[in-house]
Amino acid sequence: MLTMERAQALLETTTTEDHLFLHAKNVSVAMGGLAEHFGADKAHWEAIGYLHDYDYEQFPTEHLQHTEEPLLAAGLTAEEVRAILAHGYGHCNDVEPLSPLERSLFTVDELTGIIQAAARMRPLGITDMETASFMKKFKDKKFAAKCDREVIRKGCEMLGMEVKDVAEICIAAMKAHAEELQIGPRE
Repeated sequence: MLTMERAQALLETTTTEDHLFLHAKNVSVAMGGLAEHFGADKAHWEAIGYLHDYDYEQFPTEHLQHTEEPLLAAGLTAEEVRAILAHGYGHCNDVEPLSPLERSLFTVDELTGIIQAAARMRPLGITDMETASFMKKFKDKKFAAKCDREVIRKGCEMLGMEVKDVAEICIAAMKAHAEELQIGPRE
């Protein structure tokens, strides 16, 4: 089973940019929150979330096309690799997210980008962010415009949840790691 230590070691072999490591942490923390919601293995989901962009820095225009073989060779299970591949459904590949793990990763990859952007605009960062104020930013298509809201909506639909409910879980999880995620109060 993939551990966080192994996920970190593997990502360090393909990634050098700080913002990509920060994104990995954001997704990992949000995945931990959803794992708790679904009664799943939090540490495992966090590790999958951390490693999800394994090939992105090296192959941004061929994202997820250089992931399966090296991760299987590194000892990940077929289920773990499939979860990572499924976050690219519809824009990088045709691996449809089927399990709660896969659907959660598909959803939070984009969702955490909007949460982080919204938190950075607030004097107290994410620490006092309420879901309602986040939803205003979510509905503003010009805010964090690169984050694909349709992917988020589709993922939430696959999970059988409303966007606000998934966002609430992710925000709560990210609040507990505000400093590490660089979204705490401004100094």
